[in-house]
Amino acid sequence: MFEKKHPRTIRFVLFSVIFGLFVWSCTKVPITGRSQLALVPEGEIIGMASASYDTFLMQNKLSTDKEATAMIKRCGSKIQKAVESYFASQNASDQLNGYQWEFNLVESEEVNAWCMPGGKVVFYTGILPICKDETGVAVVMGHEVAHAVARHGNERMSQGLLAQFGSAALDAALASNSQMTKQIAATAFGLGAQFGALLPFSRKQESEADHLGIIFMAMAGYDPRAAVPFWERMASGSKGGKPPEIMSTHPSDETRIANLNKLMPEAMKYYKPASTN
Repeated sequence: MFEKKHPRTIRFVLFSVIFGLFVWSCTKVPITGRSQLALVPEGEIIGMASASYDTFLMQNKLSTDKEATAMIKRCGSKIQKAVESYFASQNASDQLNGYQWEFNLVESEEVNAWCMPGGKVVFYTGILPICKDETGVAVVMGHEVAHAVARHGNERMSQGLLAQFGSAALDAALASNSQMTKQIAATAFGLGAQFGALLPFSRKQESEADHLGIIFMAMAGYDPRAAVPFWERMASGSKGGKPPEIMSTHPSDETRIANLNKLMPEAMKYYKPASTN
């Protein structure tokens, strides 16, 4: 009698633990309010991301184009201030604890850019022709920073840990900081073998980053309407060949642009041209 009930008891306990983890570790994405799973302490995520970022910079060449580098840093600083201002207005500045913002331009023909948890940003010179100007850079900067502050990396790492270890082994996996945990973290940050590949975020996360991104750029004084022509240029540049890394597993061009147009009235409420600030 006892032996027959025992497996059922174990299943009940495991279900209770998993359910408890989900309830305890649900957070909400800023602006959209979407609930998400975040099992890993954000401080640990930021620490791993920072170490990987330093490794990437040691293995890649920073751009010697002073004007372009200054533009990346200037735009990044404006987006940073907009993000910090928004979180302060929501009494949520503590969600940015541990952030050490950094903005760098790397020499590469790749059409790519990314932001790690903790505010570590890299642009590749290959994306600048598609950006065209600083406002175009702001489209990308807002989008990538949005991935970080929305904790998309943590969300994906949490999903990966659950899939790999199950709830019973989760605490042990994090405590030991095992090689598998590091591999899952690398995937979650979009680092890959060369650290630089963008995370293949789910379409939901990508659309969410578009949403937050145009609001952050608008808050920073950049016209959010520039997002539509930017993605049109990105789509045009990918025709007839392999799509740029930044677009892989992302929403279709038509869906993305349609969604941006729907979101534009909301973003324009935050937009104040720099000349009137």
